[in-house]
Amino acid sequence: MRQDDPRKCTAAKLARLGLARRVRVPSALPRRGIVLNPYSLEFLTARDGDAIKAAGLIAVDCSWRLADNVFQRRFRGMQRCLPTLLAGNPVNYGRLNILSSAEALAAALYICQRKDDAHEVLSVFKWGPTFLSLNRDPLDEYSTAADKSDVLRIEEEYFHGRKGTVRGKTSSLQ
Repeated sequence: MRQDDPRKCTAAKLARLGLARRVRVPSALPRRGIVLNPYSLEFLTARDGDAIKAAGLIAVDCSWRLADNVFQRRFRGMQRCLPTLLAGNPVNYGRLNILSSAEALAAALYICQRKDDAHEVLSVFKWGPTFLSLNRDPLDEYSTAADKSDVLRIEEEYFHGRKGTVRGKTSSLQ
């Protein structure tokens, strides 16, 4: 969406390095791909791994300040939100769910049993290993979650009482 500082844009860096492909026209998105949408009511789980392998994983790169407006439009593909995670990037370090595009892609790959790909995506950022170390235990558990109730239980276990942004809304997990 070209809404962020190009020097800090993780999606642009991934595209420049050949680790992601930029899609400029929403109609070019694959119909069966997984779209990471922080406002979706359906969590990404390991079961989504087959769809990612077949049709792709899509991160809509936009500013968090403008995300409400961006995600009001419908993007082609199956909409999934990530479970609660801590940002490891220097701009939003330690904040709940305010992930960079690279962090979101890596988290989705990790949850879908593609840990090597997640490490590769984050390897091009100095802070990349920080994201994985901050979230290793919940990511490992999320990767075994069978359904929404499992994801909610894991969120409760790791993030109970932390204040921050949870699925696009400022709240306290309780």
